[in-house]
Amino acid sequence: MPRLSTGQSSTQPKTVDEAQATPTRCGHVALIGAPNAGKSTLLNRLVGRKLSIVTPKPQTTRTRLLGIAIEGPTQIIYVDTPGIFAPRRRLDRAMVAAAWSGAADADQTVFLVDAARGVDRDTRRILDRLAERGRKSILALNKIDLVRRESLLGLADQLSREGRFDSVFMISACTGDGVEDLKRYLAGALPQGPWLFPEDLLSDMPERVIAAEVTREQVFLQLHDELPYGSTVETERWEDKKDGSARIEQVIFVQRPSQRAIVLGEGGQRIKAIGARARAELERMLERRVHLFLFVKVRENWVEDRERYAALGLDYDV
Repeated sequence: MPRLSTGQSSTQPKTVDEAQATPTRCGHVALIGAPNAGKSTLLNRLVGRKLSIVTPKPQTTRTRLLGIAIEGPTQIIYVDTPGIFAPRRRLDRAMVAAAWSGAADADQTVFLVDAARGVDRDTRRILDRLAERGRKSILALNKIDLVRRESLLGLADQLSREGRFDSVFMISACTGDGVEDLKRYLAGALPQGPWLFPEDLLSDMPERVIAAEVTREQVFLQLHDELPYGSTVETERWEDKKDGSARIEQVIFVQRPSQRAIVLGEGGQRIKAIGARARAELERMLERRVHLFLFVKVRENWVEDRERYAALGLDYDV
């Protein structure tokens, strides 16, 4: 399966002399934070294209996702991680473990804090864990467009006095304010070395996985609080047609028959609406026509299925 790419080079061609005079840099940057801090929105902004799904629901991101961007001679590999919170279930524990694993393996860590929410219990827990690790990180106060300047400066001062940050940035992932400054800083902070991916690649995640995430986003957005988090989407079949279009068959798995009825809706109207919006989003992302077919199946207690965790890239045994 081809991987999602820009389809064109993201940098101007360099002469041989320029290439030799400018050493390349490359490294991983983990984006960590409490649920709904804006990590996925920031990833999409930094990469310049939607890769990670975004919904008002906390804990939407379930696994690590790589987003790749070029800034001058630097290839920045962003790692979008699940929100860090106090886990209660096996899936919660696996998601939080994936987030901390992404931070441990990264060259730089950006700790994203919702400036409008301030230092809540989840944020304090992350601060304490960062202190235990003994590594400094980069603080990004997000959603500054929603906060008065006096409150923002007070929060920045409070967190800066924690003494655990190399630098502090005030950004809005939604509007883009301050994001380019953060990106330039990261580009200069990564180690020298060869690029790890082709320069036109946006993510190493297979298109069929990204397509399943797009549909899961629509399930969350359209069902709101009607459907618990115990649902997932898998792409079962992908066929590239001769006319350039793609035929995609996906299954929305739920845990109970009553949940299946919710997804289908009266006369199948809900599943049709989910499919229509997911198809439109996929056509924008893939830049080609998509024939999307959705099915809803009951898979009882899939959140305890070891194979599902492997498919999500999560550790079942944490």
